[in-house]
Amino acid sequence: MVVGKYGLLALVAGGVVALDQASKFWVDTHMRLYETKALIPGFFDLHYIRNTGAAFGLLSRTDADLRVPFFIVVSVVASAIILFLFHRLRDADKVLPFALSLVLGGAIGNLIDRIRLGEVIDFFYIHYKGFHWPAFNVADTAITVGVFLLILRMVFLEKAPPGPRQS
Repeated sequence: MVVGKYGLLALVAGGVVALDQASKFWVDTHMRLYETKALIPGFFDLHYIRNTGAAFGLLSRTDADLRVPFFIVVSVVASAIILFLFHRLRDADKVLPFALSLVLGGAIGNLIDRIRLGEVIDFFYIHYKGFHWPAFNVADTAITVGVFLLILRMVFLEKAPPGPRQS
């Protein structure tokens, strides 16, 4: 089955949103806030928290009357920019549509939480001895993988424009 770039966008972004919201629903209905369930003891847990801020809790102490609309506007603007960039992609490009679809799906997944709850449900928690990574969710993972693919694409697959080299 051949899927065009817009089919890919719908499948990937839609799949990320569905998986993100389903996982958050499960955590919200099967765990108490701040409850931890060890999946790989000493390394990987489900730890249910509500994140009022951005990544790593940035701006979490800002007044909710400012913070929530700010994050909603930023998410909507970022999504619009992603869609604009997506529309301009060449059909032959395979990496960029997938990467942008992941980022868009993640942005929409967290946007739904911000609109619905005024905060984001996070629950994946990685730790080892003294190392503790802030809790995150499926949407955050999709955004991270998408951005990583964008960086890889720019560093390794970007072709230099033809022409004489400058000395």
